[in-house]
Amino acid sequence: MKVGIAGFAVSGKSTVFEWLTGAKPDHSKAQFGQLGVATVPDERLDWLSAHFKPKKTTYAKLEFLDTPGLVPAERKDNPRRLGIMRDANGLLIVLNGYGEGDLPGQLRRFREEMLFADLEIVANRIDKLKDNLKKPRPAKQKEQDQSELTLLQRIQGALESGGSSLGLGADEEKMVRSFQLLTLKPELVLVNADEKTLQQALPAELTALAPTALQAAPRLEMELLELPEEDRRTFMQDLGLSEFRRDSTVRGIFTGMDQIVFFTVGEDECRAWPIPRHASAVEGAGEIHTDLSKGFVRAEVVSYDDFKKVGSMKEAKAKGVYRLEGKTYEVKDGDIMHILHS
Repeated sequence: MKVGIAGFAVSGKSTVFEWLTGAKPDHSKAQFGQLGVATVPDERLDWLSAHFKPKKTTYAKLEFLDTPGLVPAERKDNPRRLGIMRDANGLLIVLNGYGEGDLPGQLRRFREEMLFADLEIVANRIDKLKDNLKKPRPAKQKEQDQSELTLLQRIQGALESGGSSLGLGADEEKMVRSFQLLTLKPELVLVNADEKTLQQALPAELTALAPTALQAAPRLEMELLELPEEDRRTFMQDLGLSEFRRDSTVRGIFTGMDQIVFFTVGEDECRAWPIPRHASAVEGAGEIHTDLSKGFVRAEVVSYDDFKKVGSMKEAKAKGVYRLEGKTYEVKDGDIMHILHS
């Protein structure tokens, strides 16, 4: 899954990118976006790996795209900057939490920029469809164009009124998927704090706008990690920090993007497979290999919690927590699955 790191200039996006991925920001790539990868920590996979002692352990990963910051005074160029993220699966909106400006205001202004960028895409397509409808074309094509135009005009109206909810059905979302509208992507807010603001609760006005907002101090954590261990412990104690937030933030971003994992286990490899929440067993099989989804017969399933209690597949069957599930089974976070296929 690719997550675009977005925000205004000087919000600290590139610092967040380095903190999450360990990749040094390359300023020569700033205008085109820079990719980095973060491993999603998972204590359940840690335990499974210790239990099975496989040759290989593979964690879920998140791909992050660092993008150029928006500049309020250059609104004409902001749609281009935002456009770099259109192929991302979700957005991480970074707010400057160094006590400079109000956080709710930053978020509102950024969302306005996304609406403006999406409106430009939709309006251009509406103009093209109107021109097409004036030309002699097959009746079926005209019907399709009219249906798309009606939907886009509805979306245009929703965006112009604030875009709080586009209210699209599954078929409608499919119809506009190629536009990669930013306002349809899952988003998560990260407040980039310092040692002072980190100890303060997020404003209620911000959590009302973004209930799942996270807060961390990336620059501070990276600076502390450069210190000798004894000095680090002393500074953390002085600052009132009991732990680093990087791992919990990566996990929070992963789940905030509506992702879950299922596990495959064995002596060769224990692996966490990321899939969207509510995905079916056959979709999960497809993540492993397309042949498994095409020839899917059924899935052998044991939840992680049940497996940890009983300790083996043999005991899982004996205790009645082993299940056989079909194609439409909705995979649950932490399921251990073995796919049977023809």
